[in-house]
Amino acid sequence: MRRSFSRFVIPIAVVALAVSSCSSGDDDDAAEPTLPGATEAPSGTSDDAIAADDTAADTTTGDTEATTADTAEEVQTGESILDTVIANDVIRCGVRDDLPGFGSVDASGENVGFDIDFCRVFAAAVLGDATKVEFVPVETEARFTALQSGEIDVLSRNTTWTASRDGTEGVTFLHPTFYDGQQMMVAADSGFTSIDDMDGTVVCVAAGTTTEGNVASEFARRGLTVEVQSFESVDLIQEAFLADRCDGWSSDGSQLASLRSAYPADAGGPEALVIFDEVFSKEPLTPAVVDGDSRWAQALEWAIYATIAAEEFELTSANVQDGLTSTNPSVVTLLGGPNADGTVTDPGLGLPADFALQVVSQVGNYGEIFDANLTPIGIERGLNALWNAETPGLQYAPPYR
Repeated sequence: MRRSFSRFVIPIAVVALAVSSCSSGDDDDAAEPTLPGATEAPSGTSDDAIAADDTAADTTTGDTEATTADTAEEVQTGESILDTVIANDVIRCGVRDDLPGFGSVDASGENVGFDIDFCRVFAAAVLGDATKVEFVPVETEARFTALQSGEIDVLSRNTTWTASRDGTEGVTFLHPTFYDGQQMMVAADSGFTSIDDMDGTVVCVAAGTTTEGNVASEFARRGLTVEVQSFESVDLIQEAFLADRCDGWSSDGSQLASLRSAYPADAGGPEALVIFDEVFSKEPLTPAVVDGDSRWAQALEWAIYATIAAEEFELTSANVQDGLTSTNPSVVTLLGGPNADGTVTDPGLGLPADFALQVVSQVGNYGEIFDANLTPIGIERGLNALWNAETPGLQYAPPYR
């Protein structure tokens, strides 16, 4: 209704101005108030042209401003997955159950791993209870469909953030929880010491992943030929590798380290495999949510940031309660304590004031999560060190203020 009214009124107003202009030549040089978004017409432009331009401006700029405002209002007030999760009192988290260190099931039937713990981080932040998670195993090729269909609320499953996925899969990627890169693994007795030694070989990879194209591109860059064979699951790749159908096994370095750590003892165990130091791609592994729900995305992103900020402030699951009486106001603010004026910071993220306190006390800071899951399988911090570490990494949280 507002748009129709403005289209009707503005042309009449323009005509009235034109008539006024014709009847009073003395007003030509008089200063007129400038409307938002208005531009000065070039000298010599006819009144009809001015009217046409103003009408066009109203049907584009005016409509765009109204649409933007309506959209913003809808995003701010419309129902979000955040509301649904709070109402259901549980987060459905899409995970792996076959990758030690990141996502697997232990002997007691419990889901464990780095990505699993970030599901718990989300539950602690949003619901105040890290145990309120339903772990939903999703296959590689079905992970984005599971998000789009609403089968899961968030994907936390060693997934690389790329431009094409960002643009075509209908998902929003959050802050990378693990910065990785693709590498190559071979049998220790293969005689290969570098990718340069592997001309004419067969390299096996997981289907539906970024690793397929990366292998072909890297071999072409080095002037080498390669046959890339894709398999639907890690188990099938391992079977092919054990049957000597693969000269090399390529994936994210973290995944190779995980698979190497669990390599069958009757096949020689971890010592039977070697991972080359060469890294030939960027693989930021990132949780993801469905596109178009900024409230949900922001809430989970800040849950991740809380783990990083806590490590920076040297807050751990053991001492985080003491942070509420810290002499550092930034620490108190992060944990939901009172500011100097007695107020509690509310940045409008839809999270409880003490969400960071719950995350760290129930799950741990970023370093604790890393050390509990990835250090035991031989993965070093590397790029995933804090930005201000002695050997700086890429993990960095925006200020919470």
